[in-house]
Amino acid sequence: MVLNLLSNRALGVARPILMSVIVAFSAMAIAAQAQENSESDTTVESLDLAPAGDPRIANRVAVFSGIDKITGRIITFDVYIDETVQFGALQVTPRVCYSRDETQAPKTTTFVEVDEITLDRKIRRIFTGWMFADSPGLNAVDHAVYDVWLKECSMDSEVPAPEKTGS
Repeated sequence: MVLNLLSNRALGVARPILMSVIVAFSAMAIAAQAQENSESDTTVESLDLAPAGDPRIANRVAVFSGIDKITGRIITFDVYIDETVQFGALQVTPRVCYSRDETQAPKTTTFVEVDEITLDRKIRRIFTGWMFADSPGLNAVDHAVYDVWLKECSMDSEVPAPEKTGS
């Protein structure tokens, strides 16, 4: 408002200086208001909240899909945690498979180890890490002949659980 009252000619040189003064006064007024607010009574009542639980559900079965690039056949297969299933020349072993409650945003993950059986019958680890069902291309196993990715986790499977051997 002050700037509009003065002529543009008189303000030619003084305009940057006036703008700096106005900005400085505005900053001081804001700082004074903030200090005044911080000196007022700022007690906050403590709320008794339950601790946040782990939103992950540890499942017993990881459900994978795999494609044989030679035949073009896509297969879905269930693997129990800490068990190994062979898909073509690959051995897939999930270590954990987490999902979330239905009331939360889906986030299904598994930590998996994938080994390749080579032509000379040696086992070579080709992947160890996390796979994400909502981003199958992010950490899927991309092999020359076979691709494997996580579809979901579940508690049960139509495939019978492996028998536990006692020692």
